[in-house]
Amino acid sequence: MAKFVSAPPQRLFRPTWAEVDLGALYRNLRRFKRLMPAGTKLMFVVKGDAYGHGAVQVSRWAQEKRAADWLGVSSVEEGIALREAGVRMPTLVLGSLYPFETFLAGVQYQLTPTVASLAGAQGLAEVARRVGARVKCHLKLDTGMGRIGMGWPSGLAVARVINPSNGLELDGVYTHLAAADGDKAYTSLQLKRFKGALDDMAAEGIRPKFRHAANSAAALGVPSSRLDLVRPGLALYGLMGRGFEPVMTLKTKLVYIKTVQKGTTLGYNRTYRTKNAARIATLPIGYADGMPRALSNKGEALVRGRRCPIVGIVSMDMVTVDVTGVQQARVGDEATLIGPSGNDRIGFGDWADWADTIPYEVVTRLGHRVPRVYR
Repeated sequence: MAKFVSAPPQRLFRPTWAEVDLGALYRNLRRFKRLMPAGTKLMFVVKGDAYGHGAVQVSRWAQEKRAADWLGVSSVEEGIALREAGVRMPTLVLGSLYPFETFLAGVQYQLTPTVASLAGAQGLAEVARRVGARVKCHLKLDTGMGRIGMGWPSGLAVARVINPSNGLELDGVYTHLAAADGDKAYTSLQLKRFKGALDDMAAEGIRPKFRHAANSAAALGVPSSRLDLVRPGLALYGLMGRGFEPVMTLKTKLVYIKTVQKGTTLGYNRTYRTKNAARIATLPIGYADGMPRALSNKGEALVRGRRCPIVGIVSMDMVTVDVTGVQQARVGDEATLIGPSGNDRIGFGDWADWADTIPYEVVTRLGHRVPRVYR
């Protein structure tokens, strides 16, 4: 029987929790690696608290299982949290660091910083001088995303600064693809720009160990993007289909049931009125937990394998569902908000569709007051 452990250990006084299936995550990682060329390294992206799955827990697990070669975080703070939890895997800080004093903390915790400007390279060189050691970094090039990174050929001037005489080592160079999941022409253009920059660097003898561009969509759909290292996130958490298993389920329990008459209004602003007599169940979860308010009168929950519509406004701590069609429903029954129940399943993609957003936003919005339980 599968073992469940809450992290950090805690009693679930409020019956709302998220289950993280580490077995599914492991299978996704293995499958992803098998699809990549031999020798291509895998960076397990755990930014945003591992897309809501718990960065410390899944990173410790990845380290123990040797399931990835690198970790990717968005900030020094995220990296420090991993280091203080005992995670020693190579970790790239994917965000642009500012103020540049932040580099010092990153270096002290043995994180690999991103350099995205000449000023950033100069700031990191000063940190290397202060600590008296050579510092590795990755150079970020902007080939069409438009957020951070050097254009070309101005990026070449920065690459020249990142050299041993300044106490720096250019361990990697990378870019970010803006539309790898849909715009093949623009993705090809970005890769052409990136490879042109790499050729210019090589002509000057600048050959970083790692060249990388591919997120999940690119690594799976654009073979030419794979290079030395890939940076999957969405696929590993099972959030994009394509044969990768969903890793997280979100569950709660029915804590109250009442029978109401036809014409009864429910919730704030009385946005829902029952068309007939109905059995209404209350679930202890709301927008303070990350449940989108846009699911009001639109989303569904699974109770005993049956879909039950959300009725009324999603409030801060509670939501109501119509369980009239599940006559056996009782207080204490499990309600699945994300995941399988019986022969049906609700996914993060369903939530994203109901809320007119993307699965990324839905899963990362799940709050810390929803305990993660690891299987």
